[in-house]
Amino acid sequence: MPDPYDLVVLGTGSGASAAAHKCAAAGWRVAVVDSRPYGGTCALRGCDPKKVLVGAEHLVDWGRRMAGHGVDAAPSVDWANLMAFKRTFTEPVPDKREAAFQKQGIDTLHGRARLVAEDALVVDGEGGEQRLTFEHLLVATGAEPAPLPFDGAEHVATSTDFLDLGALPGHVVFVGGGYVSMEFAHVVARTAARATVVHRGERPLEAFDPDLVDCLAAHTRDLGVDLRLGTSVVGVERHGDGFRVTTETTGGERQTVEADLVVHGAGRIPALAALDLETAGVESSERGVTVDDHLRSVSNPRVWAAGDAADSGGPPLTPVAAHESHVVASNLLRGPHRTPNHDGVPSVAFTGPPLASVGLTEAEASDQDVDIEVNEGDTTDWYTYRRVRAEVAGYKVLTADGRVVGAHLLGPGAGDLVNVFALAIRHGVPASALRETIWAYPTHASDVPYML
Repeated sequence: MPDPYDLVVLGTGSGASAAAHKCAAAGWRVAVVDSRPYGGTCALRGCDPKKVLVGAEHLVDWGRRMAGHGVDAAPSVDWANLMAFKRTFTEPVPDKREAAFQKQGIDTLHGRARLVAEDALVVDGEGGEQRLTFEHLLVATGAEPAPLPFDGAEHVATSTDFLDLGALPGHVVFVGGGYVSMEFAHVVARTAARATVVHRGERPLEAFDPDLVDCLAAHTRDLGVDLRLGTSVVGVERHGDGFRVTTETTGGERQTVEADLVVHGAGRIPALAALDLETAGVESSERGVTVDDHLRSVSNPRVWAAGDAADSGGPPLTPVAAHESHVVASNLLRGPHRTPNHDGVPSVAFTGPPLASVGLTEAEASDQDVDIEVNEGDTTDWYTYRRVRAEVAGYKVLTADGRVVGAHLLGPGAGDLVNVFALAIRHGVPASALRETIWAYPTHASDVPYML
């Protein structure tokens, strides 16, 4: 039997790569295993390809807003060419990632892994089963769409399917009101197609500031998106060349919607079901592998987890997964000593315009008995937003004891500007320092002093 690997990593995305490379660089014998093309969700099926589509959407919308104000005609989306451009980013990734692993001396395996003992797993690949033993295992398998609790769920496409569409259907219905649904609905709204979002809650994007979400929701409807709140999808069935979606309001009223495509945007769960974790004595929950403060399994000390597969308390975001992978690598090489730092992690919904958030919301500050000062306002008449004819823009910044503890932004540039506040929160920069900084002008950052 071959000698055990020092480290086997399940996954090849953000939660996997840093640990694999760092341990291999330290002389460890390392293998990575993935049942899908190498690169992970963000690079292949999430953030990166999505942002290509969003970039086109923002350009089209900016042109529309500027029509008659120095721009003669707004551009339009050529979906086939846009998808071809997207593929220039995604198609090279698997080979490049695998080559990078191999250059580091890491063994690369393709297939579905399942644990068969506390220190062993089997990879089911094209060449049959291959058994691996290990001293350490890192579970970084990411997340997958959550099961949908209604008849006809098999007819619902995933976000991956949407990102691979050769042509955009005439009417797309999105199930749920999270990132996927709202971002893609805004993309669809800037084309000749129609979008409907069906969300059971009172407002979409529930993790964001409710006041700014309400502004964005109103703007979303102004764009022509049929945003149905307090409504659940209760069934999907084939109907002609498309689908019939049955919805039900909280009051019990049922309606049907005809759609050419139905897309899952109702949340994701850790991708753990196929691993047979219990066989190796690895405890887990619906939030991921149960880990201690150092990201080590509480029930099997050989096993570690990072990113969306770990119940670490961190938000399910790509930069968090990468950070946690670095933490795991440090703890593997030097012994358990480092814990992840999830302070000041920004989050952005890349709608049009973007909605961004970092730190505490007002509700969270209240729950934690933090005495805050709230600075908020509509910024559509500020120079930064008037010059691009922004139709909706605003901010809400929370301070306590002279420091920023939360920042919530809506409008063009919000996705970049939120990083200023993330830096302040994570590193304890006083609000006075932000006010006194001499910012490049005119930029979004030069508005920061007026938000405090």
